[in-house]
Amino acid sequence: MKPILLIFLIMLTAQNSFAQYAQITGVIYENPSVPIPHVNVILKDSAEKIIITSISDTKGIFKMENIPAGNYQITYNLIGFKTMSKPIEVGTDPLIDVGMITLEADTKLLKEVALTGHRGSVSLKLDKKVFEVGKDVLSQTGAVTDLLNIVPSVSVSPAGAISLRGNANVLVLINGRRTGLTQGNALEQLPADQVERVEVIANPSSRFDAGGSAGIINIILKKNKKDGFSGQLRVVGGIPNETRVSPSLNYKSNKLNLFATYGLRLSDYVGLYKTEQSTGLSGNPVYLNQRQDENRHDNAKLLYFGADYQINDHNMITAAFLRNSTHDHDKTWLNYSYSGKNGATDSTLSRSGESWEKRSYNQLEFNYTKSFERTGKKFTVDMQYDFWDSDKEWNLATNRIFPAPVIFPTIRTSSVGGSKDLMIKTDMIQPLDSTSTLEFGLKLENRRVNSDFIAEQQNAAGWEIIDQIDNHLLYKELIGSAYVQFAGKIENFSYQGGIRGELTRIGIEDRIGNYTNDKSYSRLFPTLNVSYRFNTNTTLQGSYSKRINRPSLGMIYPFNELTDLNSRYVGNPDLNPSYAHVLELAFLKNWKTLTFNPSLYYQKNTGVIEDYTYRNTDGLFITMPVNINKEERSGLELSVLYNPAKWLQVNTELNLFHYVKQGSYQNQVFDYSGNTLTARISAQVKLKDKLAFQSVYNFRGANATAQTYSNALHSIDFGCSKTFLKDKATVSFDVSNLFDLRKSVSKTTGVDYQISQTSIPNAARYRLTLVYRLNLRDNQTVRQAKTGNRN
Repeated sequence: MKPILLIFLIMLTAQNSFAQYAQITGVIYENPSVPIPHVNVILKDSAEKIIITSISDTKGIFKMENIPAGNYQITYNLIGFKTMSKPIEVGTDPLIDVGMITLEADTKLLKEVALTGHRGSVSLKLDKKVFEVGKDVLSQTGAVTDLLNIVPSVSVSPAGAISLRGNANVLVLINGRRTGLTQGNALEQLPADQVERVEVIANPSSRFDAGGSAGIINIILKKNKKDGFSGQLRVVGGIPNETRVSPSLNYKSNKLNLFATYGLRLSDYVGLYKTEQSTGLSGNPVYLNQRQDENRHDNAKLLYFGADYQINDHNMITAAFLRNSTHDHDKTWLNYSYSGKNGATDSTLSRSGESWEKRSYNQLEFNYTKSFERTGKKFTVDMQYDFWDSDKEWNLATNRIFPAPVIFPTIRTSSVGGSKDLMIKTDMIQPLDSTSTLEFGLKLENRRVNSDFIAEQQNAAGWEIIDQIDNHLLYKELIGSAYVQFAGKIENFSYQGGIRGELTRIGIEDRIGNYTNDKSYSRLFPTLNVSYRFNTNTTLQGSYSKRINRPSLGMIYPFNELTDLNSRYVGNPDLNPSYAHVLELAFLKNWKTLTFNPSLYYQKNTGVIEDYTYRNTDGLFITMPVNINKEERSGLELSVLYNPAKWLQVNTELNLFHYVKQGSYQNQVFDYSGNTLTARISAQVKLKDKLAFQSVYNFRGANATAQTYSNALHSIDFGCSKTFLKDKATVSFDVSNLFDLRKSVSKTTGVDYQISQTSIPNAARYRLTLVYRLNLRDNQTVRQAKTGNRN
């Protein structure tokens, strides 16, 4: 309770301190139903001295705070519109609402807007770093995962895992909410050109869930702004096969906004995995050379539709339904060659596998938003129900080729599961005066997951269970949370402090009784964000937060396919969450052609989740996640954006960090320290007639744990685009993983064994994309699925 009491004391003190200043607010429109974002609002005194500046948000709303009494001139300016200036008097009234401001389009400048209209791609807000998605080639051609690979601080591994500053314990949101689209390869279905901006939140405020020890990546999608019908048709063809058709349609009137999106994806992936393994090194060594070739085929269909209804000026409801269904058909071929210390082959085995999997993710969402006469005051209620099911089968045939041919029994596995997840939350934003705001909210989420898994092998009488692998697992999770936070401002100094409390109850039980486990824990998660703005182009920011990293279902689930004869990954139902304390200091400086953004950060984690590999009594290598004592990570991150000319943009990023891990599990000691770095450089050239080229080089330095050393990782992506038909159509060509550079090479060392692995889950991919827009102007686009709960 002490942190909460402290926040309220600060709040009361701030109210008395700032009452002498006023706040100016208003809404800027192009016409009565179309707000204009990103308008520059400038307040000057009688001597033409700039007192303060502001920018309107996506709803056209602007706010100027901490204004002393006096007579001023307020100016509204945006390229493509005529500049408007009006006198304004600030007296004793602490709240001044200028009402609706209507700007008139400047037709003489419309052609110039397309060529010169630009805003900074990176900016610092009080609790986050914002990456504005422009007209980069790779932002217009690929999927969201391709876009994330060019966002500062963010990287996507060859297998699709998203990490922040080299830490994969990150929470990915869409429009501030969890969604099934962020799980697995679902982000591959979301086109990058539907994204307006990406928010990188290393130290999230208390309004966000405390999950994700590395922080939060929040993907903000574009919204329709124009009345009438609009839409977009997107067609993609690629090698290996990638066929996508994504039509979208939107209708907007004064009170009603209808939206619908359909996506069809047919994709093939080619993967290659090689293993060199040595065992029995202290006696009679045995060597294994293993190769696995993989062909994966995914069919996916996405449907999302719904409506926003504006009841009146202060009340709006939204209802929508999402269905994302996939049907995967994968084939794999494994070859094993065993030899002794003399190098002669002892035996060779071959295994072929084929799997079929159907998944269906469904989501119902409802939102009620109430605004008030007082600018900035808002009350929201969100309700969401997610339900999904999956059904996967594997058939495995194994043969010994040498020394004597033998056909082993056929193996099959079956996994059937489903989940139901209900979430209800409410938030309230209450401005206290012109410079301070109180925010608080409640959230309750109830989740229930069930899964049946069985493994069988064929015999003369039919099928028999393998190793008693026939079980039913039930996972139950209940999370209740509440938060309160206070934000204020003293001239150029802004601050925001809050605390979030979360109570978690987890139950795990299975039919046999091997994994029965109940857990209950509650924690407080304080946050603090401060920012000092030296001028409009220079900002210094500091932040602190406490975070939690809850194990995912994949980490807990104790069963897995038996695809590989040699190794297996299994979950750990006894796994506990880890906790992190995160500190960061960031600086941002903008010049006319240069943006300079260095950051220092420190993170201390307890109960860290680490993969542990061991060899069981049958000679099978098992990898499972375990909790170790702690990890400390400190680093320097530098991001530089350089625009030496209108036609050239260069982006560079460097992240160098040091880490120290301590802990043990069974006989394995995990103590280890090391240094590593990640780097990225991107260059874009824009030529005449709306022809553009872009290339991105990514580098992830070598890193290690007590068991595994991973080599450096390189990748190159390239794209080009051409826009025509008066901006109605864009054709683009891009290549991801050019030259097949994106491959993971690692070496794992244990007692009496060593394993070297090379993984290339996705070969180079070549894509040709055509986008045709219907009545689509001013960054207008249809809505996409935006909400969701858990993975």
